[in-house]
Amino acid sequence: MSAEQTQSGTEEKIGKAGATVKQGIVGSLKGLNDIETEIVDLVRNTVSGTLKATGTVANEGLVITKDVIKGAIQATEEVGTGLILSTKSVAKGVVMGVNDVGGDIVIAAGQTVKVAVKGAAEVGADVSQVARKAVDGVIEAAKDIGGNVEDVAKVAVGGAIEAAGLLGKTAVRTVTDLLVGVVEGIKEVASAALPASRPAPSEKKAPSSEEGTVKIRGKS
Repeated sequence: MSAEQTQSGTEEKIGKAGATVKQGIVGSLKGLNDIETEIVDLVRNTVSGTLKATGTVANEGLVITKDVIKGAIQATEEVGTGLILSTKSVAKGVVMGVNDVGGDIVIAAGQTVKVAVKGAAEVGADVSQVARKAVDGVIEAAKDIGGNVEDVAKVAVGGAIEAAGLLGKTAVRTVTDLLVGVVEGIKEVASAALPASRPAPSEKKAPSSEEGTVKIRGKS
């Protein structure tokens, strides 16, 4: 088989992944009782199956993640509702699917959240709510599979803020404010991922001992 044929076959499989997720979520949002579990299983199996078929987790993971989330967004547009609800389950399913084939769940988490935020902005959805649900989903996946939750949380929150940064200062502020609550209780994660306020270049004020530290709600 030529290189061109192999590439063509890979692209075809990736395209089918998004279509499969879209069709499955449309059905789920229209009446299945256990929507969240159904979507997680659908996405997980689709992602792992597609990655196994392509045989290149590192190279195709991002492409498949984009394709799957695009399919999910199209499904909610078709039904007219469900983007916020389904985002958490889709994000969780992507990370679990990547884990099933031995992929890097930390990288997958960051990619998933970035793509979800970008996709939400493109369809005019609430970016901060989608960001939060995506972060919730990847963190929950990490917990369920016994992964490094703090690393996943740090990368996911950073990815959400980075993606929001492409949309403007207001988006960064709203996403950041909402995600402080998500990482509540993980002080190191919040301090590393959330942008700290800094004095303007013209200011000569020496940084205080508390500068750059994010105060977590409920923590002293």
